[in-house]
Amino acid sequence: MQDKKFKELTSEELVQKTQDLKKELYGLNYQRRMGNVEKPARFKALRLEIARALTIIRERELENERSGKKN
Repeated sequence: MQDKKFKELTSEELVQKTQDLKKELYGLNYQRRMGNVEKPARFKALRLEIARALTIIRERELENERSGKKN
């Protein structure tokens, strides 16, 4: 998923998306331990998507703090 699509989601949807991605990453790690991962490149992609989502969530938190202090 690209940054534009992440930014279109609401904060609640981003939190849910992050949880879903973490669950998928957990499942892939389990498959890795069992020795049958079909797409090993998916690990990096999942970690990047999680980082993107968390970054956007944090940016929104900081923006809310800044706008709250000005008022």
